[in-house]
Amino acid sequence: MTAKPPQPYSPSTRARRPSPPRAPASPLRRALLDTLTLAALPLAVALALPAAFAGGGTRRWFGGRADSQRAEAQAAKDDAAAAFYELDTAQRDLRISIETIGAVDASPAARRAVEGFADLGRRIDEASHRYIQAVDAHDLDRDDLEGSAAARARTELTAAKDELVRVKQDLDRFEQGLGPLLGKAETQLARLAPAVERARQALLAASEALDAARGSGLRADDLAARLAALAPELTRLNQGAGQHGVPQTLERAERVSREAGAIRAEAGRLPERAAEIDHRLVSLRTRAQALTTRAGQVEPVLSELRRRFTAACWQDLQHVPDESEEHVRQAEGKLAEARTARAEQRWADATALLSTVRALLNSTDEAVSAAGDRLTRLNAVQKDPQQEIERTRFAIRDAQRLAMAGRNTPDPRHARPLDESVARLERAVGTLEGRHPDYWHFLTETEAVRRGVAQVVGQIREERGGGH
Repeated sequence: MTAKPPQPYSPSTRARRPSPPRAPASPLRRALLDTLTLAALPLAVALALPAAFAGGGTRRWFGGRADSQRAEAQAAKDDAAAAFYELDTAQRDLRISIETIGAVDASPAARRAVEGFADLGRRIDEASHRYIQAVDAHDLDRDDLEGSAAARARTELTAAKDELVRVKQDLDRFEQGLGPLLGKAETQLARLAPAVERARQALLAASEALDAARGSGLRADDLAARLAALAPELTRLNQGAGQHGVPQTLERAERVSREAGAIRAEAGRLPERAAEIDHRLVSLRTRAQALTTRAGQVEPVLSELRRRFTAACWQDLQHVPDESEEHVRQAEGKLAEARTARAEQRWADATALLSTVRALLNSTDEAVSAAGDRLTRLNAVQKDPQQEIERTRFAIRDAQRLAMAGRNTPDPRHARPLDESVARLERAVGTLEGRHPDYWHFLTETEAVRRGVAQVVGQIREERGGGH
């Protein structure tokens, strides 16, 4: 929080300055300030002020040039008193704005405003001191006041008044430049009370949601701990912005609202979350049992693969039975841990364990399925390899037609990989010759050819779509 600007009155002049209360410059406040000012001014100034508003003092003066000069001096004194009062009132009103900005805004512009007001305060002190010295130096009520003394008093009082008016004009210009800063500060102040109230209401709603969850048999210990951690923040909010600063209090209120809202939402979802975990425990347990049965069928599949096909067609599947059994065993162990976590209402732990179980079962499912799929595909290609060959050739021919569309000769960037795909397919077909063909190599080669052709097709379409 920015420190308050220094008081504009020096020790030598503070006792002589009127002290109207700080309040908006309304007509009622003006009247009150008039009364309080008259009561607070030193005798010399207080006696001068009524003349500014009542047309002069009560002394009976007699004709002559001396009396005329005395009257002119008294008028100058009244004008100076009025200027002094207006400057004092304007300074007091502006101090409220500066204090508002200093309390809310810590930006460089705000600091400059506070410093600028302090500089003006020193000028006001100097002008006020000059005015008070002029008032104290000349007793215009003396019976033996000479004309020359009255003339000097008028000159000095007029000069003091002019200086007060100049400082007041500078103060007015300074106040006009505070518009954006004051608007920003007032906006933040207007946000403060609603933000603090929203934070309090969010904490109350979180507490009620937590009570409702506990009423349904759920402990929600972690949520209760999070809510308890917000208690010091509520204490700081209750202490107010005067102690902790407006920006900091606004940020604290918004943070408390967010965290309390999250606690309330999680507490409201707890029954649903518990039911979901219960369902997943049952579902994953059933799946683990099913995979145990399926994993037992992998060995017969491998036996047939070994009997009918070369080692290259099945040796990468040799680990499937042992790994499947191990993964199912691990999954069942994690399921047991998840059930314990659920019983203890450690929801995050239960959720993480169930995710691990699911990953283990997915891996087992893929491995078990791979063995069966391998046998199915090898059976198909052994029975009719021509279908796989034609499928691959069709993909190549389709890509070649696309490469030639609108051209007399293909782009070498497209023709070269397509020609290589044709040669690669012919080599793969050649591996089917002999007594024990490597059907798995043949299948992986044709798949690789189709992937390469698809890349060329994608490149052609991207270039033509881009205007090439």
